[in-house]
Amino acid sequence: MVQSLTQHAQGQALVPHVLQLDGEQLEQQGLILVQEAAQLAQFQQYQLALVRAQLASQLVPDNPQAWALLGSLYLQTEQYNPAIQTLLKAQSLDKENAAILFALGSAYFQQEDYTASVRYFQSGLKIQPDMPGALFGLGNAYYKLGQYDEALAQHEKAVKIDEKFWPAVNNIGLILYEQGEIEDAIAQWQQAIEIDGNQPEPMLALAIALHANGMDSEALKMGEAALKLDSRYADAEFLQKNLWGERLVSAAEKFFALPQIRDALSEINSESVTQQ
Repeated sequence: MVQSLTQHAQGQALVPHVLQLDGEQLEQQGLILVQEAAQLAQFQQYQLALVRAQLASQLVPDNPQAWALLGSLYLQTEQYNPAIQTLLKAQSLDKENAAILFALGSAYFQQEDYTASVRYFQSGLKIQPDMPGALFGLGNAYYKLGQYDEALAQHEKAVKIDEKFWPAVNNIGLILYEQGEIEDAIAQWQQAIEIDGNQPEPMLALAIALHANGMDSEALKMGEAALKLDSRYADAEFLQKNLWGERLVSAAEKFFALPQIRDALSEINSESVTQQ
């Protein structure tokens, strides 16, 4: 009889106790997870945020905020197909949310579907027209479609709204350079540096343009300083990803071949290996 009681007790111990939650509790838990995921994303802890957002989207499947956050996290972690599908779900639940439309514009841009990118940025801007970042994204999509005048117009709108928005100023320079407007491009990069003197991209672009105009000494110093800030800009593929056109990339490759720049890059790479 003792043996039978023991076996029964062991069997009972193996049965897990499952907490039963009602729909309201599940919804509340889902909203808490959305908040936690958003907070983690602010601290760039994207993987932890992603897990919470995935669960939240299951607990509150009719909540557009949960799907929008999940989509933005997929976008942040470069999972573009899931980002688009998730953001489309969010958009179906909240059709007038400009932020969701802007995120879709960014996602389609990363997928190199620039026509769709333009469409979603335009849709979002009809709802919320004074968004420099969205105008910048729209301008970049037009640029990739080869519609330079439209690209310039959007970047100029962005700068008109926020005169300190240096990325748009910088990209105006990129477009002008490809159009052969070298002096105007130089002026734009100088303006971008005045706004923020610690950004390597306008510094390097300006250095390359100045070198092409025969201002070697100033160009070399500026180019070295830019590459010390971010040596990724010495890679042609990285430049193209950042919307540098053929004319400027070609000039950049000549600039990187200069002995002083080669030596500087070698030193930068050696320091990077030592720090690792």
